[in-house]
Amino acid sequence: MSNVGRAEILAINQKGWNIVAPKFYGGTALPNYGPLSLTEDDLHLIGDLKDKAVLELGCGSGHSLAYLAKMKQVKELWGIDLSQEQIRFAREVLDKENVRAQLFLASMDENPGIPEAYFDLVVSIYSLGWTPDLSRTLSLVYSYLKPGGNFIFSGEHPFYHCLEYREDMDSYVFKQPYLQEGPEIHTGWNGVEIVINLRTISTFLNAVVESGLVLERLIESEPNIKLAREQDFVPDKWYCLPRAKLIPTTFIVKAHRPF
Repeated sequence: MSNVGRAEILAINQKGWNIVAPKFYGGTALPNYGPLSLTEDDLHLIGDLKDKAVLELGCGSGHSLAYLAKMKQVKELWGIDLSQEQIRFAREVLDKENVRAQLFLASMDENPGIPEAYFDLVVSIYSLGWTPDLSRTLSLVYSYLKPGGNFIFSGEHPFYHCLEYREDMDSYVFKQPYLQEGPEIHTGWNGVEIVINLRTISTFLNAVVESGLVLERLIESEPNIKLAREQDFVPDKWYCLPRAKLIPTTFIVKAHRPF
């Protein structure tokens, strides 16, 4: 594990995501909860959002917000992201779709001006894991939600990164312990330096409960063959069916703020 503080994590990750944002343009966004994962069309977690307010943590290129506006008829959309490039992409996507949204450039473990007890849904698709302070972020989620409001998030399954494919063995092997947690600096992640925060499933779920939110569902998604492309059958590709049949690519959590 790396001995790196919050300010350095944010500086490294903002710089890295500004560079790689084009590679992830439109990727991992609703209705998809993750690569080769079950989708909102399969799970029906969101429910009726007509004329309601939604906040997305880690809004990326804005495609989830556009989906919520067009397919769920959300009245009011808000988004937050650490990357200037992602915010720029999101504005372009939403303007093209004629969707209005309040967007903030900030880390999700701080409140840049988001109203409290205001949102019917807070959602985060493959983004919550990037927060440097999970407990603080979930406390903010609780504060943003109306009583009875829902929180839905997805992310790469924490066990998934523990496996790596060995071509010489034509097999997957453990490369690191699952219980190893904390910030880890990667110098070649998609060609940039980045800090990944390693956390277990229990760390995520306990933080949800400790924030005051009520846990409703944990879904460890089975592989979604319907989303598979030809390259997804190659075993040394990071997100691929052979690996996903051993370990889910994605976990999905639904919780709510109690009345």
